[in-house]
Amino acid sequence: MTSMGKTRRMVSVGLCAAAVAAALTAPAQAAQPSGSASAAGAVGKGPSWSLKDTGTDVRFRGLAAVSRKTAWVAGSKGTVLRTAHGGRSWRNVSPPGAGELEFRDIEAFDGRRAVVLAIGEGEASRVFRTEDGGSSWTESFRNTDTKAFYDCITFFDSRHGLAMSDPVDGKYRILSTGDGGASWKVLPTAGMPAALPGEAAFAAGGQCLVSSGSKDVWLATGGGATARVLHSADRGRNWTVAESTIPAGDPARGVFALAFRDRTHGIAVGGDYRADQASPRAGAVSRDGGRSWQQSNTPPSAYRSGIAWLPHSRSAALAVGPTGTDLTVDGGRSWRTVDTGSYDTVDCTPDLGCWASGEKGRVARLEF
Repeated sequence: MTSMGKTRRMVSVGLCAAAVAAALTAPAQAAQPSGSASAAGAVGKGPSWSLKDTGTDVRFRGLAAVSRKTAWVAGSKGTVLRTAHGGRSWRNVSPPGAGELEFRDIEAFDGRRAVVLAIGEGEASRVFRTEDGGSSWTESFRNTDTKAFYDCITFFDSRHGLAMSDPVDGKYRILSTGDGGASWKVLPTAGMPAALPGEAAFAAGGQCLVSSGSKDVWLATGGGATARVLHSADRGRNWTVAESTIPAGDPARGVFALAFRDRTHGIAVGGDYRADQASPRAGAVSRDGGRSWQQSNTPPSAYRSGIAWLPHSRSAALAVGPTGTDLTVDGGRSWRTVDTGSYDTVDCTPDLGCWASGEKGRVARLEF
């Protein structure tokens, strides 16, 4: 691309980002139900979710947005779908023989290369990798420890990544790859703090383990006496731990998802995933890389399992859950509901490609 072409592209993206910011900060109108591809329950004339027909009813808790045109989703019954046409059509690229597996997280580097994580006890936890858009897959890891249960996966770049398991012998277990997920090794646990009694991570939307930059990674927990966030600045070898303000003390409560827009500014969401239980104080913010957390002044309205910073914004983010989507325009300090459709996770790309996925085959893209 010529320098003039690059300049025009940067100006175009900047203008779009400015328009998005203006729409998001406009006065709110009443949220409407998200039920069709043309009206996704949005507020006013701002961006709105547009449902895309996936042709299936599986639950997609794994989502990897590559661009406005390209995205991958992964879910129950060993299902992986990919679109290269903005959701207008989908290709079923599920790994052969994976029908009994539960995919909960997927990381994609482009339209051809992706790594998907299956969760569960013992050998149910597996990692698969493709380099040809899902036409073929290689199983690169299968858990053989009956005490391990892998929840989430993240990548720093196209080669270096981590996966995490619930505590084994009192400490979270971390897998590491340096070749794009082709091979994995268990990292030493000497630098990992002890887990609390009953503490674990939630494989709810692929965001219990997240990274920012080349070395920083954060791990979200719940189930113990307090909901905590662990941080490593050296790709998972040494960790520090901080208490969040999100309530725990029950196996169904804690921090479910994290998002860091850089190595300093982070947002946590969660609550109680049981539909008949309230989720007060379901949001928290950090301005020091996760060393401390402050409760949101006006938290999300209910349990939320996915979160993403909006592209080209230092203060706007979306949080999603089974009862709707909430928006913040002040870095997570206050939230308002902007949609009532059910989603489990959300992901955004620099070209303003924001996607969400969830139950009953639901996948949507944010339209402007």
